[in-house]
Amino acid sequence: MLRTIDATSAARLVETGGAELIDVREAEEFARSRIPGARNLPLSRLEAAPLGFQPGRMAVFLCQSGTRTSSQAGRLAALAAGHDAAILEGGMRAWQSAGLALATDRAQPIPLMRQVQIAAGALALGGALLGFLVAPAFHAVPAVVGAGLVFAGISGTCGMARILMLMPWNRAAA
Repeated sequence: MLRTIDATSAARLVETGGAELIDVREAEEFARSRIPGARNLPLSRLEAAPLGFQPGRMAVFLCQSGTRTSSQAGRLAALAAGHDAAILEGGMRAWQSAGLALATDRAQPIPLMRQVQIAAGALALGGALLGFLVAPAFHAVPAVVGAGLVFAGISGTCGMARILMLMPWNRAAA
């Protein structure tokens, strides 16, 4: 297992050249906001990418909130075997809360899963409201959305995400 390190300590190590930050979020998340100088190695492609650890430098893995890195600590430890490595406790949220710099590109689309959550929530809420205010048949909309979310959870395939990936704002970022 990997130990954790707080944001202030990690920042000090990075400043002195004693550590490098490895952001395991997906590329589109990294493009929108990141810690300056961090390297992006998404969890989905981690085994395929050369880690290229710097000798004598601690590798500090991070994600948005620390949840992904904590849940994948065993996998990250195996990949970092023989190297000094840690997890940034609280992820980018803790880094930002500590008043440390973030680079943000608001021109990049928000992460795809947030887009799915917004679209699914809007459809479900809209369908429920229309079902109460206009015609009961609109209650089918939240039922279809719910069924789609259950299918996505079971299968690991999200039709709404696939549709949203085709939207112009997501294609321009690719």
